[in-house]
Amino acid sequence: MERLAIFDVDYTLTKRETLAEFYWFMIKKSPKLIIHAPKGIISAFLYAVKILDSQTAKENFIAFIDGMQEENMQKLVEEFYEKKLSKIIYTDAIDTMKKLKSEGCKVYLISASAEFYLNELYKIKEVDKVIGTRFTSVGGKYSRKIAGKNCKGDEKVRRLMEVLKEEGMEVDFKNSYMFSDSLADLPLFNLVGNPYLINYKKGHDKIKILNWK
Repeated sequence: MERLAIFDVDYTLTKRETLAEFYWFMIKKSPKLIIHAPKGIISAFLYAVKILDSQTAKENFIAFIDGMQEENMQKLVEEFYEKKLSKIIYTDAIDTMKKLKSEGCKVYLISASAEFYLNELYKIKEVDKVIGTRFTSVGGKYSRKIAGKNCKGDEKVRRLMEVLKEEGMEVDFKNSYMFSDSLADLPLFNLVGNPYLINYKKGHDKIKILNWK
């Protein structure tokens, strides 16, 4: 049986929220995309006050990808990784990956962020699998429409189980690990024997807190 070391991405692996970082990166490449900012900000607010669900809010925020060619997007995300994403990763997260990988764990990244740019994290040699929110592509062009469901909460567990079934992998969850900054990942925390909250400010009586830099 395999043991997993599962990592959330935003504020766990990275110091900042990756979708916002990708949007600002894209604005620098194409300033006209700033036109999407007001709707994105309003959608984020409506989600915060529980008027919009997370899936609708994300689709509204990421509207700037509508119509982008897959080939062009691939070039952009490669540049995004080199210039931005790779610069905001916690050193302690990488060190933890290396340690657990050396002990025989498979390293899985499971995030609500967009899989089309998170796939660049395969450039971290310890990473075995990246699972993120998938977006539709029609005729070789990206759409803001999420394919399936936003990869958040219970959906993260469902997607993980789907991958494990596809790969015929049996997992020793009792001796596996989960790292996240948020209790929104409680479904994954409850799955493993070694859950850890990252840079969590409120304290927790059951889950150990680690402070990463």
